[in-house]
Amino acid sequence: MSKKKSKLKKTQVEQILDKNDIPYQQAEFLTVQDGDVRSMKVDHSGVDEHTIYKTLVLTGNVTGPVVGVLPIDCHLDEKKLAKVSGNKKVNMVPLKDLLKTTGYVHGANTPVGIYEKFQYPIYIDESAREQGEIYVSSGKVGRSVKLNAEDLAKLVHAEFSDLQQANYEG
Repeated sequence: MSKKKSKLKKTQVEQILDKNDIPYQQAEFLTVQDGDVRSMKVDHSGVDEHTIYKTLVLTGNVTGPVVGVLPIDCHLDEKKLAKVSGNKKVNMVPLKDLLKTTGYVHGANTPVGIYEKFQYPIYIDESAREQGEIYVSSGKVGRSVKLNAEDLAKLVHAEFSDLQQANYEG
């Protein structure tokens, strides 16, 4: 008999973190099905929503794919991401192209896995540096890892930058 309950089976992202000696905590969040897309449920069992980060994949007119990582309760300012990444403009990768662009389905994109596979340029919202520890997807819908933002940035060669739309009201 397996002892499945005690620990979650490690995702590829968790194995990458282990290999690089980066401390993390596994986390699981409830998910909901909305049409053909699974996403995290907004009730995050007492976890401050502003510490849970989403990984958005866009395409720049100069760089090609570029990744923005910011709190799930904020909106990405595409102009800011375009400027910091050296593009004139960036657009979200269409949902139908996401899997082939990143290797992940919507809701499971992770800066760790995307960098490991493709080395796309990654930008993390500067609020992550101030917060210290943040949650990012561990490559499966509903699964995340809590880790130090600076450790994450070093691992994926990310730059911290202001990516949030100003005056966004959730």
